Amino acid sequence: MAGAVSTGAAPAVVLWPAPTENREQGSSMTSNDTTPSGDLNIGRDLDLVLVGATGFVGRLTAAHLAETAGEARIALAGRDLGRLEQARASLPPAASTWELVVVDVTDAEQAAALARRTTVVCSTVGPYEQYGKALVRACAEAGTHYCDLTGEVTFVRWSIDTVGPIAERTGARIVHSCGFDSVPSDLGVLETARAAAEAGDGTLTRTVTHVRSMRGGISGGTVASMRGQVVRAGEDPSVGRLLRDSYALSPDRAAEPDRSGHADTERVSGPAALARKAGVEYDRDSGRWTAPFFMASYNTRVVRWSNARTGWSYGRDLQYSEVVDTGEGPLGATRGVATSAAVTGIMGGMGKKPIRAVLDRVLPSPGEGPSDSSMKKGRFVFDIEADTTTGAHYRTRVADGRDPGYTSTAVMLGQSALALAQDDLAAVTDAGGVMTPATGLGRLLVDRLRRQGFTIETVRR
Repeated sequence: MAGAVSTGAAPAVVLWPAPTENREQGSSMTSNDTTPSGDLNIGRDLDLVLVGATGFVGRLTAAHLAETAGEARIALAGRDLGRLEQARASLPPAASTWELVVVDVTDAEQAAALARRTTVVCSTVGPYEQYGKALVRACAEAGTHYCDLTGEVTFVRWSIDTVGPIAERTGARIVHSCGFDSVPSDLGVLETARAAAEAGDGTLTRTVTHVRSMRGGISGGTVASMRGQVVRAGEDPSVGRLLRDSYALSPDRAAEPDRSGHADTERVSGPAALARKAGVEYDRDSGRWTAPFFMASYNTRVVRWSNARTGWSYGRDLQYSEVVDTGEGPLGATRGVATSAAVTGIMGGMGKKPIRAVLDRVLPSPGEGPSDSSMKKGRFVFDIEADTTTGAHYRTRVADGRDPGYTSTAVMLGQSALALAQDDLAAVTDAGGVMTPATGLGRLLVDRLRRQGFTIETVRR
């Protein structure tokens, strides 16, 4: 089904743009083209398409775009026309002229037709392993830039291996993980390494992201992605091995070291020994106990991927980890054990069908989210503490006063999409391919987030 439907005074609603119609609009590309001709924008009538605009984070992202995108030609895309109309009606006035596109992005032909119309596709439709592959491939083939919110190691590994070579030929930037996973970590380490290099202090060695404070919800999409990864790991041993690999996303795994993090061999006993057995450690610099951060299993791999993709510019001796500060003294150690147990219990429970059924009833589902009043209380503060090869020490703070999994993520994703659509990307790199936020957007995104109220500051200590 294709064509335009009149909706009175509202803009045209396109029920997925058929390839023949797209060619009539001036596109020189067919669904089999893998090399764009001339300017990327020639023959494209849209600057940005937001896919999944009717979901919770999708609506928040659309609202942010309506406030900040200026004159960009934007369309909202999804599978249900009625819900798209409701989503657009709830947005600021600037969105009233945005086109609505009804499309099934799991259909290769529909995804290809959509990708050929626009400069950028921004997707909030997860789990991406299930719903994202056709769209990512279509963007790579059409030379269309793409960004998303994935935190799925298996999906990104597939993208690197399968779509990466295509995107390199067409010049498309496929930028994954442009939300809370993993923009704060990825850009924070990027800025830390840049500051050390510019000061002549060498490259990074032991680098730890400390979650100093955080308040806010974990999105239903993130939960669904985590759940899918755990289930697949239980069904397929090769997936389990991939998820356990600290360098799972490296473009050159054979060149990576066979290690993860640093080893602390100090002998301890009593409550400290119990804490360490649970993955809880004492940080001498701050005098506080730390527990593993629940997003570290993905974020750390993204940071290491950024390092490798830039020729290990952060340092061949980079040892990167992420932790949550849980407090001082015995109470801090106890909190650390409880935090670690909760993360382990949830992740382990997702792998067991009876427990998973219980968790599914209490954890948020995709498309769901907290109340406005709850989101207004959200915030996060990350401190990246890094040593360098010359003995210097740097701290980069990345912080925002919005809910990390929702309103802050919407800003991060929206600004990533606008950077791809509006900025001079050659200032970062003139290459296409599958990329991280740091390698695909870099300081363009840093500057944009600062203008949106984020703190991203580096100091030498």
